[in-house]
Amino acid sequence: MSLKKIAQLAGTSAATVSRVLNHPEHHCHKKGLEERIWQLASELNYAPNTSAVHLRKGMGKEELPYIVDIYLTRFHSMEEDDFFLELFQCLKEELIQNGCILGEVLHEPDIMALGQEGDSSVCIPYKSKENVKIEQKGNTLAFVTPKFNTGLIILGKCLANQIAVLKKRYQCIAGIDRNPTDYEYDEVICNGTTAAEMAMEYLLSLGHKHIAYIGDCNYESRYIGYYQSLLNHKLPLNHGNVYPTNQTMEEGIRAMKLILQTKEKPTAIFCANDTTALGVLKVLKSCQKKSYRPSVISIDNIRASEKSEPMLTTINIPKKEMGHLVLALLLDRKNGKHKEVVRVELPCKLLIRESCYFCS
Repeated sequence: MSLKKIAQLAGTSAATVSRVLNHPEHHCHKKGLEERIWQLASELNYAPNTSAVHLRKGMGKEELPYIVDIYLTRFHSMEEDDFFLELFQCLKEELIQNGCILGEVLHEPDIMALGQEGDSSVCIPYKSKENVKIEQKGNTLAFVTPKFNTGLIILGKCLANQIAVLKKRYQCIAGIDRNPTDYEYDEVICNGTTAAEMAMEYLLSLGHKHIAYIGDCNYESRYIGYYQSLLNHKLPLNHGNVYPTNQTMEEGIRAMKLILQTKEKPTAIFCANDTTALGVLKVLKSCQKKSYRPSVISIDNIRASEKSEPMLTTINIPKKEMGHLVLALLLDRKNGKHKEVVRVELPCKLLIRESCYFCS
C-alpha cells in the first residue's frame, strides 16, 4: 500500500505521511492527524521502513514483523495530555528501531461492555457492536478471539475488569504508569506516590502549609502521596483544598478559577500533572489579583513546562527510558525469555524552576 493512498484517505500530503511514519520525532500541528495516519497505515497493512530494518537486523523475508497495539486508558486522544503524546513519540521510535509495527491505538470508547441482563463487569476492546456479536459464542459472556503476532502496551491506569479480557486477546501485555498494578502484567513505572511526596516535601520546605491539590482522586497514587505528606507533617487534610479533575488544561483552568473565589486561598498548589498546572498558570497570568501568586508544582516535565511563564517547577518522569524498557519487556516475554511478571521502577527527579516561592 502506497503512501499516496494513505495521504488521500487522511486528507494530507504523501510527504507528511512519510514524515509521520518514518520519523518518530515528527509531530503534526493538526490535531488528530498523526493518530489518523498511523491508524490508516495499520488498517492498510503498511509497514514503514520494515524492509530496511529487516536487512539491518538480518531478518528473513518469511519472518513477519511484530505488531504492537497501544491502549491509552485515561484520555480519548493523545492530544489531551502532552505527557502521553511525548511518551507515544518515544514508543514509535522504539518500535521502528526494533522492526515492529504500530497496530491499533485504542481509547476508552473502544472498550465496550459485554454481559447479560445489564451486567457490565466484563469489558473488551472492539470498534463496533457487529464485531462483538460475531465473536460471542453461546452463553459465553466474553468470548475473545486472540490476536496473534500482536502485543499490547497499556499507557496509564487500567481498570481491573478490563485486564482479564485484555489477557484473553493478547498473549503479551506490558504497561507504563505511575500507579503500579498488583503484578497483573509486566510494567514500567515511575511511582506516582513517590513523585507526589517529592513535590510536597519541596513545598513544605519552603514553608507552605496551606496546599491545594488539583487532579484525579480515584485510587490515584499522586493523591495518596499528597495526603500522606500532610499526615507525615501532622497537617490536617482540608477537603476544601482538594479539586478532583480529569487532569486536562481545561480542568486546571476551571479549578484555578474556583480557587480564586475562595476566601482563604492556598499559598501553594500541587497539580497531578503538568498539563493541569499549565492551565493554572494561564489563569494566574491573566488574574486581576496580581498580589496573589501561589507556588505551583506538578509532575511530568513535558516540553511545554520549560516554556511557561513562569517556568514550571515539576517532577521529571523519564519518558524515553520508560518507552525503551516497556517494549524490551514486551519483546522479551514474546520470545519466551521470562514467565514471571516483571516490574521495573525508574526514579523521578525534582526540577526546580521559577513557579515556586518561599511562603511569606
